Amino acid sequence: MVLGATRTLFTTAGMIGVYFLLPLDRGFTTRTVIGLAAGVLVVGLLVAWQVRLILRAPHPALRAVEGIALSVPLFLLLFATAYVQLSGTDPGAFTEPLDRVDGLYFVVTVFATVGFGDIAPVSTVARLLTTVHMVGDLVLIGLVLRLFLAAVNRRRRTTEPGSSSGAAEGAANGVPVATAVEPAPTVKPLVPAALTPETISTLNDRLDLLVRLGAARDAGVLTEEEF
Repeated sequence: MVLGATRTLFTTAGMIGVYFLLPLDRGFTTRTVIGLAAGVLVVGLLVAWQVRLILRAPHPALRAVEGIALSVPLFLLLFATAYVQLSGTDPGAFTEPLDRVDGLYFVVTVFATVGFGDIAPVSTVARLLTTVHMVGDLVLIGLVLRLFLAAVNRRRRTTEPGSSSGAAEGAANGVPVATAVEPAPTVKPLVPAALTPETISTLNDRLDLLVRLGAARDAGVLTEEEF
């Protein structure tokens, strides 16, 4: 778990570091829009890959946290980059010119729905871009997080000792799996548990009948087949 938390921390810090090192002075063009769309597509593929890892992870909850820590910052940094480029091309696109820190601050306030009002889109392009960003935030919060949670719950069910998939996985990994032992069948006694007077009387009658039939057979009255 410590390794996973450390990996998540370094991954997030690495993405923020790349954001501050990227050259963002090229201006906002059609290529920026195409790059933003490609980045959002990469986030979608990354989410699908993380769901697959969650379904196979021994600690699905930790893997889900790592997936969120990778997907959410990447999504926000993509829009922060676009905002900084747009502000560099058109300083009046927002209520104030944005640098890298301002762009990062703005995407976080939009994602958290805080809305301080100190930075707001003014131009049409800025408003359209912010609208797409807000819709993406809703999808990220409502769909992606729920998808991760469903994957975690499914993984936990499949790793339970009593589940068939958990038993198959444990057998494949060489781990002994406890199986349910069926109860032994109940054997009915050949002799009644208690002899009542009626039972004794019936047994005596049958025994007397067998004696008489045997005597008749010995006397030649009855054949073996008739006996």
